Amino acid sequence: MKLRRGALREALGLALLLLPPLLGPASAVEPISLGLAIAGAAASALTGFISYPRLYCYFRECCLQRHDRRVAAALEENLDKRLFGQHLVSKVVVKAVKGFLNNSNVKKPLTLSLHGWTGTGKNFVSKIVAESIYKRGLQSKYVHQFVATLHFPHAHNINHYKDQLQSWIRGNVSICPRSLFIFDEMDKMHAGLIDSIKPFLDYYEFLDGVSYRQAIFIFLSNAGAEKITEVSLDFWRNGKRREDIQLQDMQNALSVSVFNNKNSGFWHSTLIDRNLIDYFVPFLPLEYKHVKMCVRVEIESRGYAVDEDILTRIADEMTYFPREERIYSDKGCKTVDAKLDYYYDF
Repeated sequence: MKLRRGALREALGLALLLLPPLLGPASAVEPISLGLAIAGAAASALTGFISYPRLYCYFRECCLQRHDRRVAAALEENLDKRLFGQHLVSKVVVKAVKGFLNNSNVKKPLTLSLHGWTGTGKNFVSKIVAESIYKRGLQSKYVHQFVATLHFPHAHNINHYKDQLQSWIRGNVSICPRSLFIFDEMDKMHAGLIDSIKPFLDYYEFLDGVSYRQAIFIFLSNAGAEKITEVSLDFWRNGKRREDIQLQDMQNALSVSVFNNKNSGFWHSTLIDRNLIDYFVPFLPLEYKHVKMCVRVEIESRGYAVDEDILTRIADEMTYFPREERIYSDKGCKTVDAKLDYYYDF
């Protein structure tokens, strides 16, 4: 039996009125208890509806909870408003995620590898992607974040880590096909470890009865930052605009640079050799004007009026490279928070 929207709102309103005396705040979000509590008072209105997935997901986080079109729209809006100086990132990530989510017949998981110096926005973008897909973002039980130096610290335990990693991914994708896995500090990961997840990223329909095709994998790394800076400087020295840099100017050189970097977890990785990474996404080094944008947004996010003098002083205190030209911030926007704490009495 289908309920009209008005009937549903009335039923929910009645349910919420009954919740405090019957359940108390601790169990107010438990849908099973909710059904028991209001069964007598609202049975006729909620019959056939209390177990409906959309109602359940109103109270509890669900896998695949958000409509794919809403995800793409939220992602694009957040990147436009909150990410500065990264035209390639915004374009590639939005197109990649949007195309993947709207494809009803994907052949493999979406795999993105984000590269650039510290402070250019890699972690920030992975956070925005997570928030776009799941309301709780990085806190979602369907989003899983690994940090190389924290979760895989010892080289002599690499075989154990491989087993753990495979089990963790298999278990979580079995629960939620749209699981999101983020691997931070790939440049500090032990070589060979990430290859253990190669089967999950490949073009298999099922592995031991589990399909990984709807999952998303994001890798974050400083490896390749030198190559990105080299290309960026060439454009600048030749009088070309930063926005004229295209993905094809970076991607091949970036993948080769990362593949041959002995200090990277991608060193001679089968993930690169077998073309299982869909996009190598370059984060350009940030310029002075981008640092000022970061400072402005951070001040406003804390609810304070922007003092242009303080904003300029903070941007001026950053160190820039190359030494002669002083074009790019060597820490991006990484230390903006700490500098604001010094100038503002928050």
